[in-house]
Amino acid sequence: MTGMEISINASFLPHDDPDASLAFYRDTLGFEVRNDVGYGGLRWITVGPAGQPGTSIVLEPPVAPGCGITDVERRTIAEMMAKGSYAHILLATADLDAAFARLEASDADVVQEPTDQPYGVRDCAVRDPAGNLIRIQQQR
Repeated sequence: MTGMEISINASFLPHDDPDASLAFYRDTLGFEVRNDVGYGGLRWITVGPAGQPGTSIVLEPPVAPGCGITDVERRTIAEMMAKGSYAHILLATADLDAAFARLEASDADVVQEPTDQPYGVRDCAVRDPAGNLIRIQQQR
């Protein structure tokens, strides 16, 4: 029996300021903008790494109207985003030090400088404008 061929098409991260998120992912990380859709005063922005058209991140409003979320849940999500504990993603690069230098020069919110981890990877961590934790590890 062979396994199914399944790939990751898109991951979703919330944003609370679409312009700031767009600038971070496009200008700081160098991602391509693949789609920018507005609806009802909200924006969904799809970005992805150049040369990888099948892999995207959708930057989305954390809670769209009419999605069944209560006001209490909406406040909880906003609080978790503000603390940086709501969403995260792990990226990889061939040159972690160069990627970190670019992040640091952009005035990104640095959480951890490049570090050799005891579990065998070298990585760093920053927060995007919405507070999402972005870990970047060096490819082996």
